Amino acid sequence: MPKMKTNRAAKKRFKLTGTGKVKRNRAFKKHKLLNKTKKQKRGLRASGLLTGGDAKKVKRSISA
Repeated sequence: MPKMKTNRAAKKRFKLTGTGKVKRNRAFKKHKLLNKTKKQKRGLRASGLLTGGDAKKVKRSISA
C-alpha cells in the first residue's frame, strides 16, 4: 500500500504545538476591516486551538 500524502493546504493553515495540540488562526481578518472595531481586530490576531474530531482529522492530514 502506498504512503499517505500530507494535505498541503492543511499543512499551511495549521501547526502542531509541542504537546500535540492543533493551532489555528482566526477567520475574518482579510478584508472589510473598516467595519470592524479595533477591539474586534485585536481579538482576531490571537490564535486558537482545535478540539475534538476536527483536531483528529487535521492531525491525520498534516502528519501523514
